[in-house]
Amino acid sequence: MAYYSYPEDIEVPRFNEANGFYTTPLRSKIMSRIKGKNTKPEILLRKALWGQGIRYRKSPTNLPGKPDIVIRKYSLVIFVDGEFWHGYDWENKKHTIKSNRGFWIPKIERNMLRDKQHTELLQKMGFIVLRFWQKEVEKELGNCVLEILKRIDIHDPKVEM
Repeated sequence: MAYYSYPEDIEVPRFNEANGFYTTPLRSKIMSRIKGKNTKPEILLRKALWGQGIRYRKSPTNLPGKPDIVIRKYSLVIFVDGEFWHGYDWENKKHTIKSNRGFWIPKIERNMLRDKQHTELLQKMGFIVLRFWQKEVEKELGNCVLEILKRIDIHDPKVEM
């Protein structure tokens, strides 16, 4: 069941030596260990929400973008985005990428475009979309939870903050 298409998608070349990209075995091993779900910041946020009595679903695959947390009762979806992969402070950070720029810059820009498309699509489906940076969850967890509780409070005045 496809909810989305990418009409103005950014072309990202395949990451292989034939296309001029090279990585060391050590770098390859490090990159292979990067998780896509159940990351430490996601788990922190989920535990904090659970502690507040908020019940949710984690990483459902039937919604665009596969949100990290879904609170269907309040039509709320939450993403915890990694700074590198989703382009935090992109205009300043993209100049710091030194190796394989021809791959990483289009890849991250495509991720950013896809995030925007998923957000718009989820909003059209009636969801409130919240996006937090990983470092925001790690350093300001209370503020993230408070923001979620504010959004829930809009729909349900019985929820205590």
